[in-house]
Amino acid sequence: MRKRWTVPVLAAAVSIGLAAPQALGPKAEASDNGIAVNAPLMGWSDWGFLQRDPSAAKFKAQVDALVSSGLKDSGYVYANMDDFWYKCPGSQGPDVDSYGRWVTDTSLFPDSGSTDGMQVLANYVHSKGLKFGIYVTPGVSAQAVSKKTQIKGTSYTADQIAESSSASNFNCKGMRNIDYGKPGAQDFINSWADEFASWGVDYVKLDGVGPSKTSDVTAWSKALKQTGRPIALNLSASLSASDGPTWSSLANSWRIDGDIGASPKGSSFPLTSWSNLSKRFDDAADAQPNAGKGGWNDLDSFGVGNGDNDGITPPERQTNMALWALASSQYMLGADLTNLDPGDKALLTNKRLIAIDQDGIPAARVVKSGNEQVFAKREKNGTWYVGVFNTDTSASHTFSLPLARLGLTGSAKITDMINDDKPLGTVSTYTTSVAAGGVALISAVPTSGTGGTGELVGAQSGKCVDADGGNVYFNGTKEQLWDCNGGINQEFSLTDSGELRTMGATDCLDAYNGNTTPGTKVELWNCDGGDAQKWTVKSNGTIVAQKSGLCLDATGAKTANGTPLQLWTCNGDANQKWSWSYH
Repeated sequence: MRKRWTVPVLAAAVSIGLAAPQALGPKAEASDNGIAVNAPLMGWSDWGFLQRDPSAAKFKAQVDALVSSGLKDSGYVYANMDDFWYKCPGSQGPDVDSYGRWVTDTSLFPDSGSTDGMQVLANYVHSKGLKFGIYVTPGVSAQAVSKKTQIKGTSYTADQIAESSSASNFNCKGMRNIDYGKPGAQDFINSWADEFASWGVDYVKLDGVGPSKTSDVTAWSKALKQTGRPIALNLSASLSASDGPTWSSLANSWRIDGDIGASPKGSSFPLTSWSNLSKRFDDAADAQPNAGKGGWNDLDSFGVGNGDNDGITPPERQTNMALWALASSQYMLGADLTNLDPGDKALLTNKRLIAIDQDGIPAARVVKSGNEQVFAKREKNGTWYVGVFNTDTSASHTFSLPLARLGLTGSAKITDMINDDKPLGTVSTYTTSVAAGGVALISAVPTSGTGGTGELVGAQSGKCVDADGGNVYFNGTKEQLWDCNGGINQEFSLTDSGELRTMGATDCLDAYNGNTTPGTKVELWNCDGGDAQKWTVKSNGTIVAQKSGLCLDATGAKTANGTPLQLWTCNGDANQKWSWSYH
C-alpha cells in the first residue's frame, strides 16, 4: 500500500523567457488496434542494407542472422520488406492482379505451387518466431485504371475511384490518387489489406504520405483493422510534428524525418552520416508531445551494425542508440546482420538502452546550448534517465548539469547506462566529459523520497492536479481535479526555472495561449521555456503564474472529478491552495 504524506510547497526560482505556445485543436485519441500499446516496436528493415536489390534468398539470410545473432532474443522481432518486392514494368505503374492490387515479383520471390511468393516469405519468417512486414504506397496503379479492374466484392472498377492526379510512389511511379468519396474506394483498400492478411503480414509501411494523404492513411487504418489480423501501421516520411495528433489516431508509428541512409544510389554503405543523424535532435524534440500509448515517433532505422561501414564513429553510434531510446522511437535495425561488428552488436543488444526505449516515455529536451543537448525523462519509480549529448564532432567537451534543472531536488546516485552500469557517484550537479559526437547516458536515482517529484493536492478538494484522461496526452490537454491515484499524469517536478513538469517530466503546466486574464484555462503543453510555463510555488500553498500574477485555481471552487483548473485573481481561498504529496 502506498504511504502518503504532505508538506508545504516550496519557492521556485527565476524564469527564462521564450515564445509562448499557440493552441491546437481538440485532443486526438491514440490508435486503437491493440498494437504497440505500451512501447514502440522493434525489428529489422531491409531498406537499410538490401535497398533496391532484395530477393527471397537475401531476405532469408538476414532473418536467419536476426535469430542466430541473439537480436531476436533482445526483442527485435519484426522482419520488414521495403520497396522493390512487386513487379514494376515502367511508368504505367506496378503490375496488378485481376482486382487491381500489386503482384509479387516472382523472379525475386518465387511462388511455391499456388502460394504467393510473399506468403512463402512470410511463412518462413513466422517459422523463425518472427513477424513479417511489407511496403505499400498510396493510391491505385495506373495499370488497374486503364484495365478497369474489378474491385473485389463489388460491382465497381478501379477507373471509377481513380483521380487524374498522380499519387506518391518514389521508385516505380505510375500510381493515381483515389477519390475516397466514390463508392468502392474503401472496398479496394479493404481487399488489398485482406490479401496482406491472408499472406500473414504483421506490419505495413505506408510510404509517401503527408497531410494531403490523410484520406489514404484513414482508409488503410480502417482496412487493416477490418481484416481481424493484428497488423501494425507505420507511416513515412518526414512528417511534421504539427500533424502528429492526426497520425497518432490512425497509426502505430510515423517517420518524422527523411531516410537515415547516406549511401549513394545502388550502394548499401555507409549506413548513415553524422549530418543525417544529428538533424534528428530537433525533430525528436519537436515531435515528442505526440508520442505515447499505441503510437510512436519513428526516427528511422539505426545506422549501427557494420563497424566502419556505418559511416559514423563509435561515440556517434552511441548517440544514435541513446537518442532513439530516449525518444521512445521504433528500434529498427538497418544493417547487414550477417556481418555484424562485435562492438556494434553489443550496443544493439544493450539491455539498458532497450529498456529505456521500451518504457513508453518519450523524453523531453531540457537543454540546447552550444554543443550541448540534454534529453531527460522520469520513470514511475522515480528514476530519471538523462542523455547529455555533445554535437561537436571534432572535440570532446565537459558539461555540468544541475539536476535541479530537471526538477530533481537534492542529490542523486548516478549510473552509466551504456558502460555496464558503472557507478559514477552521488551528486546534485552532474559534470562529465563527453566524446566528440558522443553521449553520456545516465540514470539518476534520488537519494531520498522521489527527488522533489510528487502530486499536487488541492486543500479544498483533497484531489490531485491531473491531465485529462485517455491513453495519450497531447498539447492542449485540460488540467483538472481528479482522485489521486499516483498516475504519471499526476506527478509533477518543480524545476529551478519555475516549470511544473509532468508526464515523466516531459510536459509542462501551461496557461492557455499565454493569456493573462482571470478565467484562462490551465493545460498541458510540451515544455518550451516560455513565460506561460513559469510558476512561483509559495510557502502559503498558492501557485502563482509568473507572467500574469494570477493563481492556480479550481474553477468555481468545485471539488468534483473533472473540475477544470484555471488562472484566477489570488484570494487565499482553499481552492487556490495546494500541497505536495510524496509516496
